[in-house]
Amino acid sequence: MMNEIKPRRCKTRKSKVKIRLCMEKCLLLHNFYIAKKDRNLMAIYLNDVSRTFGEYLLIPGLTTKQCVPSNVSLRTPLVKFAKGEKSAIELNIPLVSAIMQSVSGPELAIELARNGGLSFIFGSQPIVSQAEMVRKVKKFKAGFVVSDSNLTPENTLADILSLIQKTEHSTIGITDDGTPNGKLLGMVTSRDYRVGVDSHDAKVKDLMTPFSKLTVGKLGMSLSEANQIIWDHKLNTLPIIDKDQNLCYFVFRKDYDSHKNNPHELSDNSDKKLLVGAGINTRDYKERVPALVEAGVDVLCIDSSDGYSEWQYETLHWIKENYNNQVLVGAGNVVDEEGFLYLVEAGADFVKVGIGGGSICITREQKGIGRGQATALMDVAKARDAYFEKTGFYVPICSDGGLVHDYHMVLALAMGADFLMMGRYFARFDESPTKKLRIGNNYVKEYWGEGSNRAQNWQRYDMGGSESLKFEEGVDSYVPYAGKMKDNLKLTLGKVKATMCSCGTLNIPELQNNVKITLVSSTSIVEGGAHDVILKEQS
Repeated sequence: MMNEIKPRRCKTRKSKVKIRLCMEKCLLLHNFYIAKKDRNLMAIYLNDVSRTFGEYLLIPGLTTKQCVPSNVSLRTPLVKFAKGEKSAIELNIPLVSAIMQSVSGPELAIELARNGGLSFIFGSQPIVSQAEMVRKVKKFKAGFVVSDSNLTPENTLADILSLIQKTEHSTIGITDDGTPNGKLLGMVTSRDYRVGVDSHDAKVKDLMTPFSKLTVGKLGMSLSEANQIIWDHKLNTLPIIDKDQNLCYFVFRKDYDSHKNNPHELSDNSDKKLLVGAGINTRDYKERVPALVEAGVDVLCIDSSDGYSEWQYETLHWIKENYNNQVLVGAGNVVDEEGFLYLVEAGADFVKVGIGGGSICITREQKGIGRGQATALMDVAKARDAYFEKTGFYVPICSDGGLVHDYHMVLALAMGADFLMMGRYFARFDESPTKKLRIGNNYVKEYWGEGSNRAQNWQRYDMGGSESLKFEEGVDSYVPYAGKMKDNLKLTLGKVKATMCSCGTLNIPELQNNVKITLVSSTSIVEGGAHDVILKEQS
């Protein structure tokens, strides 16, 4: 190693220039070797093998007499909370739908919330249409509903039909000024007119049920009291008025019936509206977030294939600062401790784990980045628990991708996931927004990745620069059609609960703290399925 470089004596100017250049080159090499001596310039190699859920099995625990599926609770936190407190939102089942065009539309969001889970309405669409989808979910069901369909007695049947087409609601409040809180003079439902018989010029005052014939509730009564009036008088709708006869709310029988038929429904405790989330990106969040908040969204999630970025940090910081920490927002995706801590320090209320493990994702093929989902999940779960011990704040983690079989859901929960995000699983159902097609003798539904040319969701894969999708990180495909969500969820959750009972656990924290997990060999995987027999054809 040289400490000093001295040029040779030189008589010509040209030679002196060459020697000076040689000196500068030597100094650069000198500094390089000094830097290399101070630190190891080689890449950091992780010792662990990148593993998937298919490489593990659960070891049975003691199944007590209390370990029956009906006693199992799948309730789990969605967002950050302090030690000794409860999460602001708790899911009744640990499932959320992926932020994808081919998965999370308003119909699926409604059905999933009615069954205890949550959807994140896809963000790869105009802000106005995404906000409208959120409103559709929020308006689907509630306890006390502010009327969005109102007319005056002087309006006509044509106005009624036009309003129904616009709002998709057939119950119309007739007030003195046509506003939601005007003096209630009557009500119109589909039973009050005949489209093919009555003139479109017929006045509302001649069609409506007048106030004198309405059964009404008083402002201040509880939802239980309102539902009792509906039941006693065999009503479909109960108007709630104040002391001056001004319309305040409607209470609907269908909402009461819906809740009875869906006991695990995920709704707001105060107004009984269904909960819904929405995906955002790191480009137009300053315009998109206010629109979604105004529409009534309950939680947001930054949608990106790689969440360990300054763009996500800035997005989180802006939301938390501008909304005084009142807007809940998750972030991701990450695959290790560093990524998790970075997003948590930025203000993330939950963190998504997983890169390249989705069935339609080809990020690992295209870019060579990612990590086996099981390994990533266990690493981030360890970081989450350490962060909780250090700070007293628990930040839930979501396992996103890599789930092939139903039992993988239990493995993911056992490895530390608080809830699971799935795309392919939900894309198969009637409620997903894609078409059902017949190909050969099979019915399928379309399913495409956000990184495909079809979706063109370049914001999800944004690395700065031009606003375009540089190359595909997802594919366009089909999934087998599976029918209604409710029927499939019943079967899936039945398997999950049965597996938890076999492990001797009755809730997710018990599963995470007590279950035993083992690695399996390739031959034991074969042994685990039907083998050495000739299977009969299934009818």
